[in-house]
Amino acid sequence: MGTVHTEQQIKNLMRLVAQQGASDLHLVVGRHPTLRVDGRLFPLNQDGILTPADTQAMADVILGEEKKKKFLAEGQIDLSYNFEDKARFRVNIFFQQGYVSVAMRLIPKEIRRLDELNMPEVLYDFTKFTQGLVLVVGPVGHGKSTTLAALINEINHNQEKHIITIEDPIEYIYEQDKSIINQREVYQDSKSFQSALKAVFREDANVVLVGELRDLDSISIAMTGAETGHLIFATLHTNDAAQTIDRIIDVFPSHQQNQVRAQLANSLLGVISQRLVPKVDGGRIPAVEIMIKNHAIENLIREGKTYQIDNIIETGSDQGMVTMDKSLADFARRGIISIDTAVSFAKNPGDFQSLLR
Repeated sequence: MGTVHTEQQIKNLMRLVAQQGASDLHLVVGRHPTLRVDGRLFPLNQDGILTPADTQAMADVILGEEKKKKFLAEGQIDLSYNFEDKARFRVNIFFQQGYVSVAMRLIPKEIRRLDELNMPEVLYDFTKFTQGLVLVVGPVGHGKSTTLAALINEINHNQEKHIITIEDPIEYIYEQDKSIINQREVYQDSKSFQSALKAVFREDANVVLVGELRDLDSISIAMTGAETGHLIFATLHTNDAAQTIDRIIDVFPSHQQNQVRAQLANSLLGVISQRLVPKVDGGRIPAVEIMIKNHAIENLIREGKTYQIDNIIETGSDQGMVTMDKSLADFARRGIISIDTAVSFAKNPGDFQSLLR
């Protein structure tokens, strides 16, 4: 397969992703190229089954010489890829059983507002703080980056701030408005998340977006930043608010955990947990749990009683809080999602029926 032919094939596949409203494209040896649409996989049977030479050639076109060296040295690589200035993809290329596989996620060009995303607009309240930590959590591929982009863009359009994003790779591209925005790609513009985060203190930043809090160092620096006049937005791969708080504290050695609880109780503003749930008429809609820190939650974090946080969220609807199950029940009652779907995503399936009344 010649390079020109391979380039053409990849372009056709990328075009198809956009045309079919797909979120992802998978190129795996022994399978047809496969799209993910609304969470489901669809093989492109009209395209041939991919050979080792095919996926290798496709990866080579996307990588270029410099990134290919890194890929061969490490066995996997994350990067962003611009397709003819029409679309951007977040790409992960990796080895499996000695063969090259490619996973590509389409990054929409438009940064949509929360109402367009069917997300509660109470989340914009987080953008009005001058310092603190806001976490968006949930599994991979459930819209965390999209929610964060809506929040950052709200600040960009309405406040005069210096915003720095630290991403691996850069996803949404912001058009600077009232704010100054510097977007830093880890491994390209900075050696690591930690070094980029540390540098924020010397870069006169007001707002910082951290693509992912990965380890003790990045969590520790982010919490310090949130206490010293920075508004920090970040993601974690956790399921809900209580688990997020436990995960952060458990990262630290036991002798530091009381101090970390106190620090987190001070700096945390809220946790947004989200799942993209299949709708009855096709497409997906985000179900959310929203925890907004109040005195009760602050005390529970300090005292290590995170298992009681769900109760506070349940009774905090007047402050804009919502449980995941209430969010799901609301969609099911309105006929947007099926009851079976709602129950399959519910946190407490046993108690779920009572919410539908």
